[in-house]
Amino acid sequence: MKKNVLADLLNIKYPIIQAPMAGGITTSKLVAEVSETGALGMIGAGYLTPYQLKNQIDEIRSLTSKPFGVNLFVPQKFEVNTQDVNSVNQILDAINKELNVTYTEDLVLPNFLEEYEKFNEQIKIIIDKNIPVCSFTFGIPSKEIVASLQNANIIVIGTATTAEEAMEVEKSGIDIIVAQGAEAGGHRGSFIDESEDSLIGLMSLVPQVADTVSKPVVAAGGIMDGRGLMASLCLGAVGVQMGTAFLTCDESGAHDVHKNAILNSTENQTVLTRSFSGKWSRGIRNKFILDMRAHENMFPVYPVQNSLTQLIRKASSLQNNKHYMSLWSGQSPRLAKRHTVKSLFQNIIKDVKDITSSLK
Repeated sequence: MKKNVLADLLNIKYPIIQAPMAGGITTSKLVAEVSETGALGMIGAGYLTPYQLKNQIDEIRSLTSKPFGVNLFVPQKFEVNTQDVNSVNQILDAINKELNVTYTEDLVLPNFLEEYEKFNEQIKIIIDKNIPVCSFTFGIPSKEIVASLQNANIIVIGTATTAEEAMEVEKSGIDIIVAQGAEAGGHRGSFIDESEDSLIGLMSLVPQVADTVSKPVVAAGGIMDGRGLMASLCLGAVGVQMGTAFLTCDESGAHDVHKNAILNSTENQTVLTRSFSGKWSRGIRNKFILDMRAHENMFPVYPVQNSLTQLIRKASSLQNNKHYMSLWSGQSPRLAKRHTVKSLFQNIIKDVKDITSSLK
């Protein structure tokens, strides 16, 4: 595969970024193996403490000398309403009892100031550790933060789900824009409008963003193989970001129940829900999503709702109970395979060669 703009910018062989999936999926082994194979491995650090982030960076550096990056959630102001919390806990009470979850001992509600302080500490670690790439989801960091990272020779990546968001990301001075289509699994990076108005499919989104901004555009959402890569390049992207394709790899930290759910699902089984976290996310439909649909509009915003369901998700994971797990997946589960990172890349490279040959 020839070098391109993204590969040159990120000092990698292939114009592919492993999506930074938070919650333990992006293990050190996965990130290191992706980077060793010639793409950009990414730590999903949204839920990590500064201490955990520092340790994982050191661990990955013991496994590879190749470039890798860190992704952070941009903290948005939120309030914790006690009445809302009590109402949600009443709704979740039957599930708590079924899973033997007791909230009184373990429930810790988020605090915006603490989230903001953690974010700033993570930024400092990224600079101190000379991480070459830092990406952001759920919003745009301040121009001061963008400048401080760039002054430390760190490439900064932002996420947009509409052309309007992409223009705002560009104004911040960020170097690369990930255009994330509605097909994407897990939480999408919407920050201007999280309603159905922002559900733009990737094939429509990428050329519109590419024509609207001057920064390099990376396509994300439902891309699983070399066909998706080649299509994205034709649409005006300089590379792709892939999540679900890596989630089912052996090196991923996703629960086997989660991997198997993806491997045994079809495209019409992924749905959007805000029941788990308070932010719209795409995952495989299960009992929790169906049971919570009637209450979805009353749930508090992220990260409050995310905290209220945390122990349910943890308990269901420990009990191998798929009914109450957040089974995040993009819209192309039929294309998912259980293989190693190396095998995934071999298949991508073969796809690219086959397509290139057919076009001659």
